[in-house]
Amino acid sequence: MPNIALLLVCLSGYGTFSIVAMDPQTGEYGVAVASRVLDVGYIVPWVKANVGAVATQAYSNPYFGPWALDELAAGKTAAEALRAVLEKDTMPEDRQIGIVDRDGRSASHTGKNTTFWAGHRNAPCVAVQGNILTGPEVVDSMFAVFQRTQGSLAERLISALEAGEKAGGDSRGKQSASLLIMLERGGYLGVDDRLVDLKVVDSPEPVQELRRQYELWQYAFMAPAYLRLAGEFKDKEEAFLNMTHALLTKALQSDLRSAEVYNSLAWEFALLKKYPEQTLQAARKAHDLDPEDPNIMDTVAEAYYAAGNYEEAVRWETMALRKEPENAFFLGQLEKYRKALAEQK
Repeated sequence: MPNIALLLVCLSGYGTFSIVAMDPQTGEYGVAVASRVLDVGYIVPWVKANVGAVATQAYSNPYFGPWALDELAAGKTAAEALRAVLEKDTMPEDRQIGIVDRDGRSASHTGKNTTFWAGHRNAPCVAVQGNILTGPEVVDSMFAVFQRTQGSLAERLISALEAGEKAGGDSRGKQSASLLIMLERGGYLGVDDRLVDLKVVDSPEPVQELRRQYELWQYAFMAPAYLRLAGEFKDKEEAFLNMTHALLTKALQSDLRSAEVYNSLAWEFALLKKYPEQTLQAARKAHDLDPEDPNIMDTVAEAYYAAGNYEEAVRWETMALRKEPENAFFLGQLEKYRKALAEQK
């Protein structure tokens, strides 16, 4: 099997640091990893929604991923799955693996033949591991930053990866990074479970590039997914809305200049009638960035309506209709706002 052998050789020659984790509030499972090897995301991370997550590295046995996920799907704990895959292997002391199961139990293994520095740390919902690192401070920093970082699982994972690199990372340099998070129906329009699927295949600054890509992804795909899932999974509605609100807050505090992002977030929260001040702020920011778009004017109107300011809602919808006088949706919106204003008086 020459292709697998080649990958094993490649990964054995370079250091890798990874973090495997879950968010019990939302049910997300994910892996973030970086290494001095081409496309580390092609081999190390294995994740399945409602089952668990696995990172297989060092002299990597890629079968560990599917083997461990099968064990977890059968109801085994992380520790039981770890024992099962190691028992199947002929070179367990050359391997490193981290596992988090569906209930957040974690387990890791660092074989005695892995190259110095190599080690791992575990706690509920997280497993951190690395080999050929500059020292234990890499794993320790990742572990500490993950534990204290607030926000989505994606934000916590990528922040941990950044901390590991800052602490020294792979002792042989940088080349690739990956962030993979699975959540039931978390993919685009709910077609699959890929809430986040980002890979930097080859870059002089892979973790930095991963962060850049994620900053775009979170607004374009994560925020809409969380809002959709809040309606689909009522038992997790509050958790998903809290995550989206955190993204709204982050966008408003950033230097992001995307009318589309602000407009989308403002529209969704206006319909939900939640966080009216920030919703209106986002809508107005979208308008400032694209002052001629009638659809954004309509969003500003809806934001004012959600905030109970029906007079301003009427004014902004009238502005939208000046741009598109025959727009049936805008006409219906204006009728809704005028009716609310009349009832208020």
